[in-house]
Amino acid sequence: MTHTLRALIAVNVLLTLSIGAFAQSPAHEFSADIVSRDAAGAIVGASAKLHVANHKVRIDPADGSGEFFITDDQAGTALFVRPAQRLFMDAGQSSTLTQIFVNVDLHDPCRQWQAAALVARTPVTGPWQCERIKSDSASNPHAIEYSVQAPRQAISRSWINPGLNFPILWQASDGTKLALENIRIGPQPPGLFAVPAEYRKFDPAALIERIKHSDVWAGPPNR
Repeated sequence: MTHTLRALIAVNVLLTLSIGAFAQSPAHEFSADIVSRDAAGAIVGASAKLHVANHKVRIDPADGSGEFFITDDQAGTALFVRPAQRLFMDAGQSSTLTQIFVNVDLHDPCRQWQAAALVARTPVTGPWQCERIKSDSASNPHAIEYSVQAPRQAISRSWINPGLNFPILWQASDGTKLALENIRIGPQPPGLFAVPAEYRKFDPAALIERIKHSDVWAGPPNR
């Protein structure tokens, strides 16, 4: 084997390893605005704020309350944090944003969307279906477009940025859209994705059980 051939093989091996590592690497760290638009493209209401660091996502709603959501797709959690009360709780179905804006696999994004729906305790009656659409989108020329079919729901469309492994646009069947705008790539402060240790978890089910065993609870009347 000649020296040149050995060099070419070594380069090919390094390229293969680099491509494989890139494909398996987590999403970039970035922040963006979540902008809601109507079917005509007009902005509706104020923008929510998004921060992403690897497998964690923080969403600050547009209401300015100071409350926020934290999701972790590796841990399979979605939390709703209320700093004013120093509380946090499972997010459940309190926001569709935590189910849409998650890190996804470019080749099988429905797997992560379905997992996010399960974390939110959304009833799932069957598998989600994603179909890649081969189209040249003038508005998103560098995004991969999918049609998304959730069980018993109308078909939606999503555009995924392959560099971020993250959806940047979600369009409902009625034409309304949720878009990531003003994307800023860069390190995010780790504290954005952490619940302070002194916060306590609020569990509505546990509270109901405590009330049931107190004098406040009034059971069904005897007949």
